[in-house]
Amino acid sequence: MAQKTTILNLTAEEFVHPGNRACAGCGLSIIYRIGLKALGRDTILVVPPSCLTVLQGLYPIAATQLPCLNVTFASTAAAATGVLGALRAQGRENTTVAAWAGDGGTSDIGLQALSGACERGENFIFICYDNEAYMNTGVQRSGTTPRHVITTTTPITGKQQKKKDVPAIMAAHGLDYVATASAAFPLDLYDKIRTAKTIFGPRYVHVHTPCPAGWGFTPRYTMKIGRLAVETGLFDLYEIVNGEFRLTGPSLKLLGKKRKPVGDYFKTQSRFRKLTPAQIDEIQDEVDAKWAGYEKIGAEEAVC
Repeated sequence: MAQKTTILNLTAEEFVHPGNRACAGCGLSIIYRIGLKALGRDTILVVPPSCLTVLQGLYPIAATQLPCLNVTFASTAAAATGVLGALRAQGRENTTVAAWAGDGGTSDIGLQALSGACERGENFIFICYDNEAYMNTGVQRSGTTPRHVITTTTPITGKQQKKKDVPAIMAAHGLDYVATASAAFPLDLYDKIRTAKTIFGPRYVHVHTPCPAGWGFTPRYTMKIGRLAVETGLFDLYEIVNGEFRLTGPSLKLLGKKRKPVGDYFKTQSRFRKLTPAQIDEIQDEVDAKWAGYEKIGAEEAVC
């Protein structure tokens, strides 16, 4: 197994300039800086309309040093396919193509193109930064918005549907590499993108990305809230490599230990203000059942 990255051996080269248009405390600004370090200089980015479009700069200003193609909302994976074709025509087989989209451009509007590209086996990395709503256009609900969350399009009772499990959808395509990560654990994200670079074909990384403005918390608590999502078991860190699932990092360490109650996470954000005690208990039961399954898998592997 490759050596885990620490702050001491993290590459010092920077691909994001000091200033950008992100909001204060933006989780995306953290993962973008670290993610580009992992991708390296020989990378072409493909980005749909999103907070990232704003962060990286509106013409004629750019926050990143890497070439980036801004495309339409629904076409991210299709455009990445076109970039790959252009690179093959030039004999540039080693250049990394990374599509980097929000949850709206991944789970909803861009899902058809992403599914098609994965089915064709296109050789690119697709990174979804999941801030759980359409933040750039005013906090409208998306497919990955959690149940009961208040958004501008679900203002009364909150969203009634469960969060769409996009990593599971991608795993169902038979990808050789699917991973989840969190802005609160950036070095884990770095290692997973580095691992993805060693694999040929479509690879998918889903990153939980706290958003102070859309979630309703003070910007200085971005990392704390991101960690709470993992420590409560609401968001799990894992890899699926060649079809084999395994928890990683902080999530793996939770096996056999008591997790923090989900209510600790909900009370940090105003978007959950309509949650009732009964709804919190229901979600806690769902998380406990999920982790009981993880514990069972861990016990069976220990016996083997």
